Amino acid sequence: MSGLAGLHAQKEGIPPASAPPVLPPTPGYNFPQHETLTFTVDWRVFTAGRAVFQLDQQANQMHVQATADTVGATNMIYQVIDRFQSNFSTQTGCSSGFSKQTQEGRRKIQSELVFTPGASAPSPKPGTASLLGTQALTERNLVKNTTKQQQGQIPACSIDSLSGIFYIASQNLQLGQDLHLPLADAMRTVGVTVKVEGREDVRTPAGTFSAIRVQPTADAGVVKNRGTITIWYTDDARHLPVQIRAKLFWGTLTFHLQSVELR
Repeated sequence: MSGLAGLHAQKEGIPPASAPPVLPPTPGYNFPQHETLTFTVDWRVFTAGRAVFQLDQQANQMHVQATADTVGATNMIYQVIDRFQSNFSTQTGCSSGFSKQTQEGRRKIQSELVFTPGASAPSPKPGTASLLGTQALTERNLVKNTTKQQQGQIPACSIDSLSGIFYIASQNLQLGQDLHLPLADAMRTVGVTVKVEGREDVRTPAGTFSAIRVQPTADAGVVKNRGTITIWYTDDARHLPVQIRAKLFWGTLTFHLQSVELR
């Protein structure tokens, strides 16, 4: 149940000017005005936690809030209380920032990442230019009472790791086709390939769904360092995420959709 974003050095990422472009949402795709998705989180044979995603659309911006908390006996072993927020454009898919407050065991971290579009910069291809932006990170260690700040370049349009779940849903997910996107992974840019792997039925507490299975992969950053992540979206126009599985170095967590509320 660790955080949805990692903090790493830019040197391990790809140059922002070389990052793949962000495709806008598929024409006609409708983001929800208000939606709350509640998931049970299983570890091995136990229900270890609960995760809630709340989406609210205001004008052309989608605001995403997520919580992840351990429940029951898991709190005796390793308590997790995580809070995340992000914003992205429903027209372009570009993220404007990501913040998190994590309490995992004795560790308490609060961080905020702000993305700012920038001016044009030389492109790797001679005679062309590409737009670059900046990311500004402020991180506070609430246990040690310390603060650090960093800045770095990113592509003018980037995806954060929370918005990415719902940005992928806005794309035309066709079997055998890969989606490429730049993930702003704190102080570096990571190129992520989203593989559309297959169709299958998924059984959850909210019901049984015909689903499309996708897997984001990367050579570096949060996607690689956290293990493998697989997401199942409904095989319809909504592309509702109904199951998420994270295979981590210490075990596998599976998020099963429990309920959907349109408020």
